[in-house]
Amino acid sequence: MNQQEDKLHGFLQYKRSKPVQRSVNERIRDSKEFTSLYPDDELKKQTARCMNCGVPFCHYGCPLGNNIAQFNDAAYQQNWGRAYDILSSTNNFPEFTGRLCPAPCESSCVLNINDAAVTIEEIEKNIIEKAFALNLVKPKIINNRTNKKVAVVGSGPAGLAVAAELNYAGHVVTVFEKSDKIGGLLRYGIPDFKLEKWVIDRRLNILKEEGIEFQTNAEVGSQSFPFDRLINDYNAIVLAGGCGMPRDLQVKGRMGEGVYFAMNFLENHNRFVDGAPINKALSAYKKEVVILGGGDTGSDCVGTCNRQGATKVTQLEIMPQPPQARPEDQPWPTYPTILRTTASHEEGGERKWSLMAKAIIRDQKNQVVAIQVVHIRWHNNTTNQQRYFEEISETEHEIPCQMIILAMGFIGPNCTGLLEQSNIQLDAKGNLQANDLNYKTNIHKVFATGDIRRGPSLIVWAIAEGRRCAKQVDKFLLN
Repeated sequence: MNQQEDKLHGFLQYKRSKPVQRSVNERIRDSKEFTSLYPDDELKKQTARCMNCGVPFCHYGCPLGNNIAQFNDAAYQQNWGRAYDILSSTNNFPEFTGRLCPAPCESSCVLNINDAAVTIEEIEKNIIEKAFALNLVKPKIINNRTNKKVAVVGSGPAGLAVAAELNYAGHVVTVFEKSDKIGGLLRYGIPDFKLEKWVIDRRLNILKEEGIEFQTNAEVGSQSFPFDRLINDYNAIVLAGGCGMPRDLQVKGRMGEGVYFAMNFLENHNRFVDGAPINKALSAYKKEVVILGGGDTGSDCVGTCNRQGATKVTQLEIMPQPPQARPEDQPWPTYPTILRTTASHEEGGERKWSLMAKAIIRDQKNQVVAIQVVHIRWHNNTTNQQRYFEEISETEHEIPCQMIILAMGFIGPNCTGLLEQSNIQLDAKGNLQANDLNYKTNIHKVFATGDIRRGPSLIVWAIAEGRRCAKQVDKFLLN
């Protein structure tokens, strides 16, 4: 069979396969990434599965609008320059999304109607890593500058994306980050086993060469860095500080050591991997750990606990267990709510569903010894279409533990000082009020993008918002 026929019938010939991963016993001994790249022959097979549909619904599923069929075809042809050009034309940081995105594009893949979707996320990662290996990723040096100065507050994926795009437009961009290193949650929220930090640094070196200035330890809205400084010194300000205020647990026994927010726990381990001493109070070593929250952040905590040497890890979720297959009320090509088992879950730990925390049990020394939970039953209110739950009688019980991690999501931006100094209006959910047409806040020349505007979301949405916001800021500056 020739190459053209192989591509034409690839979706019939080849099955979906994932790259080789290091064994569980090996990978939990360190915090390095454990998923390899495809060998060239397997990458060719996986790209051949793409049917190059007349209507590419994968584009519909991708917030960035990636030209997936086109870069799949270029990768199949092993034309890495073309594959990289197509991929980078819509995505500033495919090395991030190729590792971290939950791939809504794959849920919209036409093959996913009755077969396993094309491995779009892995192909994306392979293309960008090929491009770096072949020295195809080079800084774009901007010679014509507008001399318009833009301040970007926050260096997560939304902030980096808006900064990159405005820099390409010729504006002078400075990114301010309150932490000691650039990257936002990419740096201190995502475990190294999913994203090693040299991947961030590699991209930052390019952005710096392209002319973007970065300032760390710069908390805008603090006493040492008032918001007015930006108003006075910059032609436009983009707020991209994320949505970092965690949802707390209001139960008896909550206060005191032994109960920690997920981001504090994950940051502590990321800093340890980076060479800082570990905060033993925030370590799961030789502890029974209960994680409240069944999402990706909770999963990251599971993997981190396993690497720290926890004796037992239990992840609790208040919602019922999702179905294994796509439910009828979430038809293709939507992104369905189904049971997703991550690599961290495969490494060990127990998952429990429809459980609500009632109290945290402490001993006479105020040390956590257990969490009291109760089984709940969910119902649908046919009047207002809202779900509600009831406790199931006589199901209360205790789960022994010495550490509890709260991974129950986020409720709004964590930038009290900035909000107090700027008087920026918030929406009903507590996020910065700015629409997705012009991204303007109620304050002149101040824009908002990413999670700080839309609420907690996906990395691919953060990058997409950053790119779209940059276009609106550019229009504003040139008018």
